[in-house]
Amino acid sequence: MTEWEIKAAIEGCMSGNYSAWTIGVTDEPIQRKQERGNPTYWHYWDATTEEAAKRIESYFVEKGCKSTSGGEARGNYVYIF
Repeated sequence: MTEWEIKAAIEGCMSGNYSAWTIGVTDEPIQRKQERGNPTYWHYWDATTEEAAKRIESYFVEKGCKSTSGGEARGNYVYIF
């Protein structure tokens, strides 16, 4: 998926209610889900590169999402819950 497609998919999940969601970047999305307590509403996308994943995360943090990584996480997957 392209960066734009991932942003559109995330927008569709969030329906403008950004503050209700948490976003992060990881290299192990299944492990991260377990570490976060297996949230019911969990989605992740492969952004192909770490740089793209961080841009997506930053975009949604600026809109009001909570961040789990604080910009320090590594990986090309973006996840929300």
